[in-house]
Amino acid sequence: MDDLKITTLAERPELADPLWGMDDTWPEFIGHDPIAWSLIGRIVTDLPEYVLVATDERGEVVARAYSVPFALHADGRGDLPDCGWDQVMLWAFADLRHGRKPDTVSAIEITVAKEFLGRGLSGRMLAAMRENARARGFTEVVAPVRPNAKHLEPSALIDTYAQRERDDGLPADPWLRVHVRAGGTIAKVAHASMTVAGSTAQWRAWTGLPFDSAGPVEVPGALVPVHCDLERGYAVYVEPNVWVRHVL
Repeated sequence: MDDLKITTLAERPELADPLWGMDDTWPEFIGHDPIAWSLIGRIVTDLPEYVLVATDERGEVVARAYSVPFALHADGRGDLPDCGWDQVMLWAFADLRHGRKPDTVSAIEITVAKEFLGRGLSGRMLAAMRENARARGFTEVVAPVRPNAKHLEPSALIDTYAQRERDDGLPADPWLRVHVRAGGTIAKVAHASMTVAGSTAQWRAWTGLPFDSAGPVEVPGALVPVHCDLERGYAVYVEPNVWVRHVL
């Protein structure tokens, strides 16, 4: 798409509402992670210079990218957190509240509208995110990557899956491959990157599945099975992600 225009939301604040209306492919249950529910909107309102919006020739929003600055090397931190996506969001907004100077940018989400999938937009948004961080004086972007083909193999161990390579040495997973091609390196697995807990009734509503037996339940779009405790009436999904480092 040669006519794609990528800008920050700070530059084009009128796109704040349209970016939420973009038709995407996220499974419904993901939005019920309490960290996501409470903080994702604050990136738009409090950190618009870290929100990238892509529009086509019609001015329609076709992709979005959220990132957050945070102090990875603050006292008590230093290593990429095992609680990945959730933890970096909590750190970023705690840093913002307390006026702590950030030293790293974390990718939070890159989403492409359904009708524009498969056109290389995700790679272009990642490149724009890297450039945006570089322009703001940062030397590293990290990303708790959600491998986009892992949901096809929910029973596979993420540690093994993350290390799979094709014959050319690039990751077997398509989204991890985009990151590595862009210059990223796989650092570690975030085994508990996002947690979604709910009653079995809620999970039935979110997924359309019966949730009528105890144990692991494979849910479309989930990277690993959801654990269902039928006797106690709840189910919990703990999503693993893969940390990727991008030195700028």
